[in-house]
Amino acid sequence: MKELIMDYCKQLRLGGHIANNYENIKANTYEEFLVKVLEIAIQNREVVKKNRSIQQAKFDVLKTFEGYEFNDIQIPSGTTVDEIKSVSFIDKKENLILYGPVGTGKTHLATAVGLEAINRGKKVKFFRTASLVNQLIEAKEDGSLNKFFKQLDKLDLLICDEWGYIPLDIDGCQLLFQVIADCYEKRSVIITTNLEFSKWNNIFYNERLTSAIIDRLVHHSHLLLFTGKSYRLLNSSIK
Repeated sequence: MKELIMDYCKQLRLGGHIANNYENIKANTYEEFLVKVLEIAIQNREVVKKNRSIQQAKFDVLKTFEGYEFNDIQIPSGTTVDEIKSVSFIDKKENLILYGPVGTGKTHLATAVGLEAINRGKKVKFFRTASLVNQLIEAKEDGSLNKFFKQLDKLDLLICDEWGYIPLDIDGCQLLFQVIADCYEKRSVIITTNLEFSKWNNIFYNERLTSAIIDRLVHHSHLLLFTGKSYRLLNSSIK
């Protein structure tokens, strides 16, 4: 009988959780038993969906808010730590710009926000900025750029890590501008950078383009300043 249940669950794409757990269900009526069976199916489906979303987000390393300290981060008056951790800014199509020295926890925070957004049913994608630009250029060359943009259009949150670490050529600049312009007031963006706004022209080599990008990012943004020392240096084995 259990094999038959397993087979039916497989045909209905319910996974193995029902077949593995139905014997432990305690219920006083058939209706109560059925409700609990369906609850197992729904819970399993949500877990599968969440895990798939995490894989599709392409985080470098999974990081959460557990143990994360905000002591060395200057939070602007327009938001709070609780609002950041609850990712409520995404519903308002607002952005976060995480600025500060390397190793101070910017990528950790961006990833933790992204994971929490997925937990709340949001669609998220994580890119190192240089990788995003390379993928855009490759998509343009092989004719799949529109398809790439359509994939980005489905997101609720786009994370661009290590913004400004590598200078871009003119094609890369224009494609990245198009991404940011398409996100404007439609979806949220998180940028992590160690480069102040006045030096962004060193990335894009075009004052007009630089101003246009900054204008679209800053309009609905919260700037978080990371003032601590590098966590990696503080915990280095080299003393």
